[in-house]
Amino acid sequence: MLSRLHTTLQHTAMHCNTLQRTAIHCDSLQHTATHCNTLQLTAMYCNTLQHTATHCNTLQHTAMHCNTLQHTATHCNTLQHTATQCNALQHTATHCNTLQHTATHCNTLQHTATHCNTPQRTAALCNTLQHTATHCNTLQHTPSGCCPWL
Repeated sequence: MLSRLHTTLQHTAMHCNTLQRTAIHCDSLQHTATHCNTLQLTAMYCNTLQHTATHCNTLQHTAMHCNTLQHTATHCNTLQHTATQCNALQHTATHCNTLQHTATHCNTLQHTATHCNTPQRTAALCNTLQHTATHCNTLQHTPSGCCPWL
């Protein structure tokens, strides 16, 4: 019986060793599972970060595109303002050219009028002289002789 007890105890000890190894192995597996869960959580976190980074890159690209559009819009507004100013200047230049043409025309008319006034004054003077001569001729035929110079 002792030998049987010894065998039973030995068998029980072996069984305990097996259970202990199994427990250690299970602990190792549990540790590995925990590690795997950590890795899985880390992978999910990395995927989230990657998704966030992609989203940020998209937002940054969109912001750059908006800045480009805003810069272009500002440039277009400047060009539109410049074009409006140029149109105003062109209108003013056309108006000035018209005024200059009118002034030149008026100067020509004034010169012509001055030229015409000179013969008119000469004609008026001639008419006065002719009237005086006629008067003198009339007086010359009178006995008193009013025009001694004739």
